[in-house]
Amino acid sequence: MTLLDIINAPGTTIAPGAYDAVSARMVERAGFDLAYMSGAGISMSAFGYPDIGLVSFDEVLGRIDAIAGSISIPLIADGDTGYGGVLNTVRTIREFERFGAAAIQMEDQIFPKRCGHEAGRKVVPTKDMCDKVKAACDTRRSEDFLIIARTDARTEHGIDEAIARGIAYREAGADVIFLESLESADEMRRACAEIDAPMMANMVEGGRSPLLSKTELEDVGYSLAIFPNSLLRAVCKTAERVFGILKETGGTTSLLPEMYSHTQLWNLMSNDEWAAYERYVIDGTEEVPLPSRA
Repeated sequence: MTLLDIINAPGTTIAPGAYDAVSARMVERAGFDLAYMSGAGISMSAFGYPDIGLVSFDEVLGRIDAIAGSISIPLIADGDTGYGGVLNTVRTIREFERFGAAAIQMEDQIFPKRCGHEAGRKVVPTKDMCDKVKAACDTRRSEDFLIIARTDARTEHGIDEAIARGIAYREAGADVIFLESLESADEMRRACAEIDAPMMANMVEGGRSPLLSKTELEDVGYSLAIFPNSLLRAVCKTAERVFGILKETGGTTSLLPEMYSHTQLWNLMSNDEWAAYERYVIDGTEEVPLPSRA
């Protein structure tokens, strides 16, 4: 089943955010069909920066390689603005596809971009983004590699402009349309009704958009919804508690029921498969397949 088949299936497909191999493995282990590599999550977790366009193209590629290589489910990768103009977009698509992403999300902000739920975002002319979308579609090697076109026009220019851009980006060839920072369920419902394309929602806890459940998203009309940094927020809260207890008590014994055991953590990384293959090669035991990273 291709990524587009998954997105076009009845209902709303949820893609949780992953920012490293461990979080991606947990997304897959939980039974989700897709994972989403959040640009904000990468910027914060790997480099200690807010989501303000400070992470480079090469740094993002390294994270795609690590995350996509650690899971067997498709990965949607945040490609910010395509890292420049039309020609930069061509290289971005080539490399994202080559490094294992199943889709790219590209937005119509000017550089440097900003988080989609922060103030101060500016957008390029509609034609400029349409040109990038066309270049992205022309460049991809496989039709199964999807182009998700995002507009940040709602906050500064209103819902009408955001919908008009969504329609234009679809006509330029985008497979999925993403209107960022819609401010009510009514706006979401109107966008899904007026844009003839699979639609993506962004569920940001504490952001500009209402936080809807899967059932509510389905009722509105979304095909896909990302929860980009839910895990990272929870991890930060958990880390605060774990380190607080370690600092106060000097140990972690009281936290053991809430932790993975040593074996559970190693086997999350397929340690049992690697060990079985090593036994097969060295000791001549029953043949087992070569372990993959996924």
